[in-house]
Amino acid sequence: MECIFCKIVRGEVSAFKVYENESVLAFLDINPRSYGHTLVIPKKHYETLDLLPDEETAMLFAAVKNIAAMLLKKLGACGFNLVVNNGKAAGQVIPHVHVHIIPRYGTESVAIESAFPVLAEVKDKLSEVHKKIIGEEDDCNYPCSQ
Repeated sequence: MECIFCKIVRGEVSAFKVYENESVLAFLDINPRSYGHTLVIPKKHYETLDLLPDEETAMLFAAVKNIAAMLLKKLGACGFNLVVNNGKAAGQVIPHVHVHIIPRYGTESVAIESAFPVLAEVKDKLSEVHKKIIGEEDDCNYPCSQ
């Protein structure tokens, strides 16, 4: 698969890199949602998080943790949001696994509650959802257009 992030990894497209090791690259998002908004990607191409091997997932999230701490310290952020849009239905635009680290400075009115409002109709079905998740059967017939 050829994507913009693979081109950044190969050096064919420039980026404001903030961290790099043998398996992970982090760079500033060109469409920042906050001061210091950073993307962290595995250097190998995997389209979605569920396709990323466990060892590479561990390396990716170890880097995310360290980069987030660096952003807190160096930019004076008070907190951060981690966002992974996994698949088109979740809003993933670039088909390469990436984690957004969005530093927060205490002046934004951003909370998961505003981005994802409570769905009363789902809240009333927690028992049903729980049984499906932990059950033995794979009887999901939920339409998904991935």
